[in-house]
Amino acid sequence: MANYRILYNSLSGNGTGKEQAEALKGKLDGSLEFTDITGIADYRSFFEELPAGTIPVLCGGDGTLNRFVNDCEAAGAVIPDCILYYAGGTGNDFLRDIGTVPGSDPVPVAKYIKDLPVADIEGKKYRFFNGVGFGIDGYCCEEGDRQRSIPGKKINYTSIAIGGLLGKYRPRDVRVTVDGVEHFFRKAWLAPVMKGRFYGGGMMAAPDQDRLDPDGLLTAMIFHGSGKLRTLMIFPGIFKGEHVKHTKNISVLKGRDITVEYFEPTPLQVDGETVSGVKVCRCTAAKKD
Repeated sequence: MANYRILYNSLSGNGTGKEQAEALKGKLDGSLEFTDITGIADYRSFFEELPAGTIPVLCGGDGTLNRFVNDCEAAGAVIPDCILYYAGGTGNDFLRDIGTVPGSDPVPVAKYIKDLPVADIEGKKYRFFNGVGFGIDGYCCEEGDRQRSIPGKKINYTSIAIGGLLGKYRPRDVRVTVDGVEHFFRKAWLAPVMKGRFYGGGMMAAPDQDRLDPDGLLTAMIFHGSGKLRTLMIFPGIFKGEHVKHTKNISVLKGRDITVEYFEPTPLQVDGETVSGVKVCRCTAAKKD
């Protein structure tokens, strides 16, 4: 009988992380031991001390995945190849991208954890799973964080996005440099750099992106040059990837080294985690062997 170490994020899913993880009691045949990852100070020691044959199962959403990988890297930890992932959280764009749904049995994720790209945000480096987004998506995350601090306030990102499109967010000029080639766009509403196809809770920003691309290519999608009404017309199509047909206002660029530069401080999000007041972000694919 297998031994499982269930790694849950007590903060995931609006504080329901442990409850979601306990659903594994009916899905895994073996002994289960639960550990809250918010209490792990050193992942290197944690994995070195894990009993031989124990299978770790990470539970949570996209933010948990991001935090886990970055914390492991910071500690110099070797993540076991047998690691499984069970989705909790609310967005679950990673799970959507690999073709499964919340509540499904835990899935192996070692091949997705290896060779992740790096976002260098003004000197601080982050590994990312789904995407790094400048523009109205960064604004939505920043505004969502602000509203979350209000007791009893329910967060609706769709309404935040619509409010941004209607005037609370102002589109800004942006320079995007892809493998050394500069491109300039006026009035950019969105400028994410994508490792997967989805971000923002179901937006298919980069429908042709392959997170297992053998060359490690990333996709920059720039939504630009449109007024409010045209933006509102095009925007719903992003949930099915249909926005890319509007080539006058949607530009898609692929490369291994992509720098997005705004000319004034702008909110940014990394796998849903907010970074405020950013002007430059450089995203690079993992080094090839």
